[in-house]
Amino acid sequence: MDNRAEIREFLATRRAKITPDQVGLPAGTGLRRVPGLRREEVAVLAGVSTDWYVRLEKGHIDGVSDDVLDAVARALQLDDAERLHLFNLARTAKPQRTARRRKTQPAVRDSVRRVVDSMSTPAFVRNGRLDVLAINALGRALYAPAFEDPGQPVNMARFCFLDPASQVFYPDWEQVARATVAVLRSTAGRDPHDRELTDLVGELATRNDFFRTEWASHNVTLHQHGSKHFQHPLVGLIDVTFDSMELPADPGLTLTAYSTEPGSPSEDALKLLASWTAAPASAPASAPVEKH
Repeated sequence: MDNRAEIREFLATRRAKITPDQVGLPAGTGLRRVPGLRREEVAVLAGVSTDWYVRLEKGHIDGVSDDVLDAVARALQLDDAERLHLFNLARTAKPQRTARRRKTQPAVRDSVRRVVDSMSTPAFVRNGRLDVLAINALGRALYAPAFEDPGQPVNMARFCFLDPASQVFYPDWEQVARATVAVLRSTAGRDPHDRELTDLVGELATRNDFFRTEWASHNVTLHQHGSKHFQHPLVGLIDVTFDSMELPADPGLTLTAYSTEPGSPSEDALKLLASWTAAPASAPASAPVEKH
């Protein structure tokens, strides 16, 4: 991925979202040629020269101080995910060419796998590309439609955009799809030279119009907690909350766990699903997921 192009497009799309009125600037008279703020208006808000900001928006961000990046983030009213993305883009901006590389996928440690297996709620470990690397029995049962194809490892982005079953499984498919793209875009900001991520993005953009359009929006997310809704083929609608935690000892890996409201129909549905799919105690539920 072209990091300079990523910086340019990210800043331009953030600038386009903010009107002069939102930041206390006069809108002026006549028709504005660009949506949102002009570059010179962002420069004023950030306390830098217009020429300097224009250079920054062209992707010349390597070596820019954190204070200046903070000023730009405030001027563009970036949220926490967007601010982190901007800093990641600055960190990975290097003048030398860096070849795309295939990363060696870190194995999920046995101790982490045991934690996942011991959880009474659906839980799994994923990487930034949304490959599922370990999942417990209840998690696999919940995501049964994604595991129906035994011929390839499960990738939540491929399931969302390339498997028609996802649009039934996710009642709010568009919301899930946008969040999925935002997670991948955030990952790309942290590591723009990950060849497997680049290949995944290229595959999805080629095969799915919604993905291609949403990818161009440059939206990002931290995706640390929230709610999800599933229309499960066996037990019907299940509403859950999720909490995602990065594993400090395993950079790039995230543990996600789901829970339901006590006494709710969703809790009953999940208990019913667990009773139908309980794995034998002697068989480890989160057997290693084949590496993609």
